[in-house]
Amino acid sequence: MNRIDRLTAILIHLQSKRVVKAQELADRFELSLRTIYRDIRALEEAGVPIGAEAGIGYFLTGYQLPPVMFSNAEASALLVGGKILAQMTDESVRTPYESALFKIKAVLSRTEKDHLEELAGQIEIIKPMHPRPYSDQLLYAIQGALVRGHRLTIEYRAGYSDRQTQRTIEPIGLCHYGVGWHLIAYCRLRHDYRDFRVDRIQQLSELNESFSRQSRLSLHDYLNRLTQEQDLQEVVLVFSTDMARFTQDQRYSFGFVSEEEIPDGVRMTFLTQCPKSLGRWLLMYGQSVRVEHPASMKTIMQDYSQELAEHYS
Repeated sequence: MNRIDRLTAILIHLQSKRVVKAQELADRFELSLRTIYRDIRALEEAGVPIGAEAGIGYFLTGYQLPPVMFSNAEASALLVGGKILAQMTDESVRTPYESALFKIKAVLSRTEKDHLEELAGQIEIIKPMHPRPYSDQLLYAIQGALVRGHRLTIEYRAGYSDRQTQRTIEPIGLCHYGVGWHLIAYCRLRHDYRDFRVDRIQQLSELNESFSRQSRLSLHDYLNRLTQEQDLQEVVLVFSTDMARFTQDQRYSFGFVSEEEIPDGVRMTFLTQCPKSLGRWLLMYGQSVRVEHPASMKTIMQDYSQELAEHYS
């Protein structure tokens, strides 16, 4: 991205939020803070009224960039995002997104509109085989409580016991993983942070009670803590070159971290909480995979191989 395009992108970014931190801009554009400071100064010299507060961030003062046209790549990305949302979210998210997409299409040139019209029929997202149903307004209600910093009361059905409990929680974020949405919150019943599957929330009510966000972890901090607290074991495997390509889809489910090509194959590193589950997956690759590290993983594979030999003897 050349500097003119970057300055325009920074200006658009500044319009997207009330206050924008310099570090946020540096992270997005993969630049040093010094370069961001120079770019902000260049915008100011061009007459853009940018305000700043030490330790807070930058903000625009009474300035609005004229409507920006979308490129084909940007419009296509929005179209694909809409198709994913149509399958992965409820009506409370899907309907507003579709409305926004129509508004975006309205400002596109005729060529860009034709491009999207042609592309729309050639991309499809398949629904999960076992979708998790929940009320259409549930995600919207949770989002509102997150923005306002209000407590929620929920009727929650636990998966392991099927027992229903009432909780008062302080929500810190929504996270989508696996095949569904999860509400991360501080539970006042358990006096700790909990991960609530949204499809198991039977009822939800927002209380007119605020809680101190500063006294709770942010979603980012919670996820980082979760990763650090997990008892992860490093496993290093070598797959034959012709077999390694068949691992592409499934390996991420078992903690895949990295890979490198070596003379006799492809070395892959995994971080896993459950080496035995990883071992069961490796059985399908037979002699096309070997364990480099640790020795305990080799023992697991030997035990599984012995079980199979005895079963079919």
